[in-house]
Amino acid sequence: MNFDFDYMISVFPVLLKALPLTLLMAIVSMVMAVIIGGVLALITKGKIPVLYQLASVYISFFRAVPTIVQLFLIYFGLPQLFPAFSSLDALSAAIIGLSLKNSSYLAEIFRAALYSVDEGQLEACMTVGMTKTQAYIHIIIPQAIRNAIPATGNTFIGLLKETALAFTIGVTEMLASGKMAAASTLRFFEAYMAVALIYWVLVIGYSALQSWFERKINRPYVR
Repeated sequence: MNFDFDYMISVFPVLLKALPLTLLMAIVSMVMAVIIGGVLALITKGKIPVLYQLASVYISFFRAVPTIVQLFLIYFGLPQLFPAFSSLDALSAAIIGLSLKNSSYLAEIFRAALYSVDEGQLEACMTVGMTKTQAYIHIIIPQAIRNAIPATGNTFIGLLKETALAFTIGVTEMLASGKMAAASTLRFFEAYMAVALIYWVLVIGYSALQSWFERKINRPYVR
C-alpha cells in the first residue's frame, strides 16, 4: 500500500491555517441565510400578495440550481450584467452564494416550524389583547425556533461542507490549501484524506454541541 502517513500528518498544519477562513465562510453565510430564510418564511406563511409569488420563485430557483453553478453565476456572471460588481472578490461571492442557496432551504424549514405551532395559540393571544405581531414575537416564533433547531443544524453541516466548493472561484480554503500542498509531491490522496478528517472532526464537534443544546432546551422547566 503506497500511503505516506507521515506526509498526511505534515499537511495538517497547512490545512489548519486555512480553517479560520472556512469557518468564517460557514458562520457568516449561515447568519445571513437564517435572516433571509426567516423573512421568506414569514412571507410564505402569511401569503403576502406579490411578495409571496416572488419568494416562491426565489426558493424554487435556489433549491434547484447546483451550488457550484450559483457560485459561478455570482462571481463570473454578475460583473458582466452589472459593472458595479466587477470589484466583487471571491470570498464575498462565495458567502453570498452560500447564503442565498441555504436561505431557500431554511425558508421551508422555518415555514414548517411556524405551521407546527397550533393556530389556537395565536387565537388565544388575540383574545387576551395581544396584537398579531406581539403574538408572533413572544409566543409563536420562540416555539417555532425550538422546533426548527434540528433541521437548521443539519443545514449548517451541509453548508460547512459546501464551503469546499469555494476553491472553484479562487478562495484558498482548506481544500484549495490541500491541493496546493500536494502539487509538489503528487501526494493528493494523503492531502485530501487530511482535509476529510478535519471536516469529519468539525462535524462531530458541531453535532455534539447541537445535541447538548437540544437536550438543554428540551429540559422541563422547574422553578
